[in-house]
Amino acid sequence: MIQFLKQLSGNRGANIYSSTSQTDPKQIAFMRQIERERKKEQVLDIPLTELKIVVFDIETTGFSPDQGDRILSIGAIKMKGSKLLEDDTFYSLVYSEQSPSLKVQTLTGITLDQLNEAPKIEEVFKAFNQFVQASPLVAHHSNHEKKFMSYFSWTTLRKGFNRRLIDTSFLTQIVNPSLNFVTLDECCSHFGIPISQRHHALGDAIMTAKLWGENVQAVQERGFRTLRDVYTHLARK
Repeated sequence: MIQFLKQLSGNRGANIYSSTSQTDPKQIAFMRQIERERKKEQVLDIPLTELKIVVFDIETTGFSPDQGDRILSIGAIKMKGSKLLEDDTFYSLVYSEQSPSLKVQTLTGITLDQLNEAPKIEEVFKAFNQFVQASPLVAHHSNHEKKFMSYFSWTTLRKGFNRRLIDTSFLTQIVNPSLNFVTLDECCSHFGIPISQRHHALGDAIMTAKLWGENVQAVQERGFRTLRDVYTHLARK
């Protein structure tokens, strides 16, 4: 838990500039502004009702980026407190010359023709960073997202993925400590969240956002005012 708190607080000592970004003055200025905002804003102490986050999801060809698996698409939606900002979303496919497996195509609906027309991953990452700005990120089973975003941030942009990343399960542990939900489907079914556009990055991000919103409301009803309250409670357990 101590390690998680360090991770959540962000690696403020890390160098966020890469040899690639140093050739782009606008990108340098943008990333400097992001770093200033991250240092200025104490996410752990913002009231949950006011906390602005970005919930995101990725579709991939598998589970191991270091063994050749790729990101196929990224979807995201902004939230304030428990409210989804449904007019403020991000979605992009990622260019590839390689066709996804038949299993992945069936699961996601993503075809090689679609990927051939999509922007390259460097462009998608830059657009995603512009969309997120300094907001913390939330994902369901965030280790998967973190592994791919870290790998491709480094291999394509030569910079680390140093954003705050929060997993939905940490609120779920307080709301339903005895229930061992694993899949997004199980969690959504429990809260009565309609399951639609499954395995579409934006569709999954929206369902994850609704799950986060339900849990934010539930932990507030239990007297938790900020993320610091939540993580202090879990650390004591």
